[in-house]
Amino acid sequence: MHVLITTPFHPAYVTAERIKKAKNLELLLTAGIGSDHIDLPAAAAAGLTVAEVTGSNTVSVAEDELMRILILLRNFLPGYQQVVKGEWNVAGIAHRAYDLEGKTVGTVGAGRIGRLLLQRLKPFNCNLLYHDRLQINPELEKEIGAKFEEDLDAMLPKCDVIVINTPLTEKTRGMFNKEKIAKMKKGVIIVNNARGAIMDTQAVADACSSGHIAGYGGDVWFPQPAPKDHPWRYMPNHAMTPHISGTTIDAQLRYAAGVKDMLDRYFKGEDFPAENYIVKEGELASQYK
Repeated sequence: MHVLITTPFHPAYVTAERIKKAKNLELLLTAGIGSDHIDLPAAAAAGLTVAEVTGSNTVSVAEDELMRILILLRNFLPGYQQVVKGEWNVAGIAHRAYDLEGKTVGTVGAGRIGRLLLQRLKPFNCNLLYHDRLQINPELEKEIGAKFEEDLDAMLPKCDVIVINTPLTEKTRGMFNKEKIAKMKKGVIIVNNARGAIMDTQAVADACSSGHIAGYGGDVWFPQPAPKDHPWRYMPNHAMTPHISGTTIDAQLRYAAGVKDMLDRYFKGEDFPAENYIVKEGELASQYK
């Protein structure tokens, strides 16, 4: 093949070995956002172009993050399970249910999705914090009412809710290990729709079991698909699903149109929108360096 179109982690990881076998390959297109299922240094070394449909599912993922925050804070899932089982025990739900108003919510990463989440949280009257390599435009920061935290370790203990919105890179792989989790408040809620490998799998499961993490939700795992014995399937107080947050019908229409647009440009010998490039002429996009 000359062009390979994948969605993140599906149907397979695009490894260095697979790239080596694909002698005619020129272009790798990700139908969606996040191309870390591709061995990007190997793609760069092979002279391949890697591109994705930047912005195509940002709204979908941000909405999903907000939903999971509320599901976990309000202790929704045990209530649903009571109904299914024919039970009725209000006290059994209420003792772990909280309002979102007045809570401190921090996002680790304030790119497109992180900013959309902060904007959607503003009406809930939360205390909003964010950590990122770059500070948001001051006008937008003021409009959202979010405070920049340069030091991640200083931000973590302030937060009742932490949302992971950073790409998976060699710097962020395994970032949230036992030591990082220990810096968080006891009873913290964590939502991660970014990448499963940013977390230390066993450290998260252990902290959920001990109660240090009061609830963990997301749609990303490592590896994907998650094996049947993955510890996150069985840890208490989780709101995990398969990788669905960015795959609404609306998002699918956007990234299908984006892939078609890039294919049209490829056949005509035209450049893609600059923000879509992940690997171009041997160079990785800044977020993956």
